[in-house]
Amino acid sequence: MQIVVQKYGGTSLATPELRSRVCDLVAGALEDGYRVVVVVSAMGRQNDPYATDTFINLVKQTNSNPSPREMDLIMSCGEMISGIILSNQLYARGIPASFLTGEQSGLVTDGNHGHAHVLYVKPQRVLQCLEAGLVPVVAGFQGLGENGELTTLGRGGSDTTASVLGVALNAEYIDIFTDVEGIMTADPRIVEDARLINDITYNEICQMAREGAKVVHPRAIEIAMQRGIPLRVRSTFSDSPGTLVRNRIDSQSDVVSIIRDTLITGITHSSNIAQIKIDVSQMADRQGIQLLVFQAMAGAGISVDFINVQPELIMFTVADEEAVRAEHILKSIDISPLIECNCAKVAVVGAAMTGIPGVMARVVEALNQYDIPILQSGDSYTNIWCLVKKEDMKLAVKALHDKFELGKK
Repeated sequence: MQIVVQKYGGTSLATPELRSRVCDLVAGALEDGYRVVVVVSAMGRQNDPYATDTFINLVKQTNSNPSPREMDLIMSCGEMISGIILSNQLYARGIPASFLTGEQSGLVTDGNHGHAHVLYVKPQRVLQCLEAGLVPVVAGFQGLGENGELTTLGRGGSDTTASVLGVALNAEYIDIFTDVEGIMTADPRIVEDARLINDITYNEICQMAREGAKVVHPRAIEIAMQRGIPLRVRSTFSDSPGTLVRNRIDSQSDVVSIIRDTLITGITHSSNIAQIKIDVSQMADRQGIQLLVFQAMAGAGISVDFINVQPELIMFTVADEEAVRAEHILKSIDISPLIECNCAKVAVVGAAMTGIPGVMARVVEALNQYDIPILQSGDSYTNIWCLVKKEDMKLAVKALHDKFELGKK
């Protein structure tokens, strides 16, 4: 049987009218001959009655340091509520459906509360529903640890659930329905002429997601990529085909189309970053200083990023809210860092840039044109990123989008 997995985010499920639109999309896929598996997030967003953040706040009003086990139990409630309501709304529309928890759908995790990883999937219950002509409506974001405890998969975990089931069921497509048209060349709230990307590779969208684009969780993309399941990012609120994520050409077509050969796919950004600099040249005892610095950060549970290690200089970034604690920890081991808070990272992403000279020159030219200082830079084979001051972030995104002519079709 041909299976499609459809994942719906909280904004797609917030009201009866929006859920009616979801029912339309499920019905459309059934009419196209697919068996449909639906994965749901909790309804709404922060401050909405059944949103995950609302449940978290309810607990923390009572106890500011609740146990991770009990937090997982309450955080899983939102998906259960939305799943049961949607499955009943589907039934009322004449579409037989059955709700399944993460455990019932076969997701087995490593048992780490709050950020569990899926170890394996036993999708027999899902397959039984499909064979019986039912639409399984699965609670995203949750699974069962091997120790028998309910666990959640971390933020963006419903995307992961959809990809895991898509791979386990060998689905034709994994559809991620959101409140945007698909993947854009830049944030349209910053760049007016940002346009929809029709096709994108797994590697490119992974990089964009990791560098700040929040449409799809990077872990979900990595899982889909393992089996080459095409992933579509679509809007619940329009009939647009959205963005197709894949690495292969369409062998069913008479026309052989290459995904894309443009140099840069898109511009991403992330903010609330602090840069930490340690001038090793000014230290009397340099022996082992690099190891000492990163052991101290690891021991304190502080995640570091954007790491540059040189004989005379150590640079890395942390989240703004961790800057004071990081500084205190370093000073406690007789290291006096320079801290630059309120920074942002902008990145140009494109699989076609590998081996192409002049990309960095164009990045620097674009930022220099607007007198935007580059505080730090780095690269991989699919992206180049620059650290700038947060106040320069929006202008930097616009400048790079214009420089690489991404607004043009």
